[in-house]
Amino acid sequence: MTELHLWLRHETRTTERRTPVVPSDARRLVEEGVRLTVEESPQRIFSTEEYEAVGCGTADAGSWVSAPSDAVIVGLKELPDQPGELRHRHIYFGHAYKGQPGAAELLGRFVAGGGALLDLEYLADEQGRRLAAFGYWAGYLGAALAVLQHRGRLGTPLRPTTQEELAAELRADAGELSALVIGALGRSGRGARVALAEAGVEPTCWDLAETRNLDRPALLAHELLVNTVLTTTPVPPFLTDQDLDTPGRRLRTLSDVTVDVGSPMNLLPVYDTATTWDDPVRRLRDEPPLDLIAIDNLPSLLPREASTDFSAALVPQLLDFEVGGAWGRCLARFDDTCRELGLVKGDLDNEGGMGA
Repeated sequence: MTELHLWLRHETRTTERRTPVVPSDARRLVEEGVRLTVEESPQRIFSTEEYEAVGCGTADAGSWVSAPSDAVIVGLKELPDQPGELRHRHIYFGHAYKGQPGAAELLGRFVAGGGALLDLEYLADEQGRRLAAFGYWAGYLGAALAVLQHRGRLGTPLRPTTQEELAAELRADAGELSALVIGALGRSGRGARVALAEAGVEPTCWDLAETRNLDRPALLAHELLVNTVLTTTPVPPFLTDQDLDTPGRRLRTLSDVTVDVGSPMNLLPVYDTATTWDDPVRRLRDEPPLDLIAIDNLPSLLPREASTDFSAALVPQLLDFEVGGAWGRCLARFDDTCRELGLVKGDLDNEGGMGA
């Protein structure tokens, strides 16, 4: 078996402090014979020295572009615009399979360079269940920020914190609030419900049964909405611009944890750009007021907790990387999407398998 060489890259987004592999799990990889190179990163929640202490090699930030061709580049968020041709296999959240803006251009870079995208969003078992996800913490933070905004206590710009500090802030102003969580039975929905409980709020919980025939008047009768549903098939949206102008709307705060903006499968097509740590809230309507929170890296606000949970789920999958299985399904999704877009695949037919 070819030695697996993982290359943990620095994240170029300045607000991204998470890592997909924490030092304690890096030790496990190294002990199992995986070669792990970790790029320097001034913002990663864990220091480079912590990785060195468990046997990892180090490299300069951004040096993955010149890494050996057989290295598998591991990250979380978007790649820089250069190089124009991507020759490595990359593991990260690519957001490129549902017609998002720039998706075809990104996949074209992989095709041009002979690399491949192994999208973490599609790392799933045979039943389609995600094997590693940040969903719980995304839901927790989406609900927590919405409550703080609704109560006039959300400070800006947002800063990374700990779960203990955030929970204390939620408990400090507990009180009645009419809230709805859509997707309440999933990972993100569970996180949202825990945060709301910290704030003294018992939400209405909707999942598949309640959204098959959506009761929009009932939805609009809640003061706060947390959406945690991400769909891969077209379904009617939960809210439209027309709904926001419904007379008597009680909804005042909308937190979209999924931030599927730009996708034709967006369930909340009432905004066109995500919000940010610097400007986390956007006013969608003035009378009556309606505020939106739609931040696409929410878990990075709890970087240590989110990274630790995600790494614990991802590392067993990395140890099985050469085997195929879930990774083979990731590669097949990449191949299929490239074919659907009419991209010339060339070397990406992957006749050598995952270990090539």
